[in-house]
Amino acid sequence: ELCIVTLGFQLNPDGTMRDELVERLTVALNSAKKYPNAYIVCTGGGTAEDNKAVSEAGEMAKWLISHGIDEKRIIVEDHSITTAQNALFTYDILTSLYPSVKKIAIVSSDYHIATGELLFKAESILRANTPGNEKLEIISNAAWTAPSGSLSAMFQAGALIELFGDIDTAFEIYYDNYD
Repeated sequence: ELCIVTLGFQLNPDGTMRDELVERLTVALNSAKKYPNAYIVCTGGGTAEDNKAVSEAGEMAKWLISHGIDEKRIIVEDHSITTAQNALFTYDILTSLYPSVKKIAIVSSDYHIATGELLFKAESILRANTPGNEKLEIISNAAWTAPSGSLSAMFQAGALIELFGDIDTAFEIYYDNYD
């Protein structure tokens, strides 16, 4: 029933993972060992400026497999470029291909965990209001304690706006162009 959703982080221009993403994966690995029957979703699309052939999720999956996680447990969501898209696309995958999953635990960095949890809960509520859809329950989260980083309330508002479908306004907020 449990799925550990690990949120991605922008890759280096050459496609290698930044330290922050490796730290998130370390938390995910420890969680996966604690819950050996849980699936693990790796989220994140192609964010490497100079290497369009790789994705955050793909590199994350390779790292987890190289650290002993059975690839049958790993689900790759490699199309998203925002946390709102992580929620949208992961929800699509889990509800259509993994109906046994009923509960989600989210892994990210400490400053990002509240935003991730907020967006996944909001998407779950929105989807559950559609006939035939079940609500996925966010039961827990785990975070790496980052030495720096923050997300403003305005950024979180932009992410919710994106989740509700107004992508243009959301990106104006993300890039600080919103008046």
